[in-house]
Amino acid sequence: MPRQPRPDLAGVPQHVVQRGNDRQPCFYVTDDYRRYLAGLRESAIRYGCSVHAYVLMTNHVHLLVTPSSAGAVSRMMQWLGRQYVGYINGRYRRTGTLWEGRYKSCLVDTERYLLTCYRYIELNPVRAAMVSDPADYAWSSYRANAQALPDKVVVPHVEYLRLGTDVSERCVAYRQLFKEVLDDDRLAQIRAYVQQQRALGTPRFQREIEAMIGRCASVRAAHRPRRNKDAFGTGSDPL
Repeated sequence: MPRQPRPDLAGVPQHVVQRGNDRQPCFYVTDDYRRYLAGLRESAIRYGCSVHAYVLMTNHVHLLVTPSSAGAVSRMMQWLGRQYVGYINGRYRRTGTLWEGRYKSCLVDTERYLLTCYRYIELNPVRAAMVSDPADYAWSSYRANAQALPDKVVVPHVEYLRLGTDVSERCVAYRQLFKEVLDDDRLAQIRAYVQQQRALGTPRFQREIEAMIGRCASVRAAHRPRRNKDAFGTGSDPL
């Protein structure tokens, strides 16, 4: 049975997850992280995507991206994947695949869930016990979004801009969001929607997406993943 096309709609944010093959690292040294981020910025510009949040973990990547046209995220990820795999294979004289199959993604309801996904993504290093404060992790967008540090990859979403009338207000409000705990149910919900590649949001949002893509946009409860904070080993999160 052919795979259904991944929902990739203009103007609808996506939470994207790409994992290393067989749970192996995607990044080994500082230059690898820098190379990936440079490629991410170039591919986002090339295909008209805005990256709002990201984290590069040892063996997987999370992105929060809004495409300007249908299919743009898929094209961005294909180009980025090829470029980065070529770099890794050349640098480390290896062959074969780096990524574990196709990336996973879910559509995100801007009004109710977007800022939750920001937090989910940027708190990955904390959940993995790599740092106690997201500001201490170098390879995420937290410092840009919470501290206004320069980051050429990050493009603020309008929902983020609504947090305050200026940069200082937005950063204070954003940091305040991180004082709220993402409980196990919310973590499991986000992972399920990414794994099943559905639309994370209110029933109304899901109905709107279903009308556009012609299929179910909500998760199948029977396939909800187990709650496991470190299913992929050190430095990782299940999704």
